[in-house]
Amino acid sequence: MKARLDYARLAPGVYDAMECLDRYLQTCGLEDSLLNLARLRASQVNGCAYCLDMHWKDLCALGATEQRLYSLDAWRETPYYTDRERAALAWTEAVTRVADGHVPDAVFDEVRPHFTEQELSNLTLAVAAINAWNRLSIAARLVTGGYQAAALAS
Repeated sequence: MKARLDYARLAPGVYDAMECLDRYLQTCGLEDSLLNLARLRASQVNGCAYCLDMHWKDLCALGATEQRLYSLDAWRETPYYTDRERAALAWTEAVTRVADGHVPDAVFDEVRPHFTEQELSNLTLAVAAINAWNRLSIAARLVTGGYQAAALAS
């Protein structure tokens, strides 16, 4: 596959703005593993190959097991995720699929016991950001496979 668009050359401000969001999220207090789990799940829902490759590798660098990673698309049926992670995954799916009925009150009620209002605000921003990254990557047909995970610290 060949990339369609080169944002770095054509619209470098796109990366500047998106990377500013990512820098904020790195310091917002949410766990790196939780943020990357949400990013990977949203990327699965959206079918973004570039981001799937990236966040799979990031989670591996953080010590995620293969079992947790390959079971992510069936997270409701597996015992591999904490209650907090399950709440984050439910929220991630609801915010990602907002066109399918907005974000239901039932999902909000499920998430609230596991996150403070600030944490939920930051998780929502993380989901919005990965959805934007997914759309940029899919539209540009970014070529997957070359991403190398950096040393990530929690």
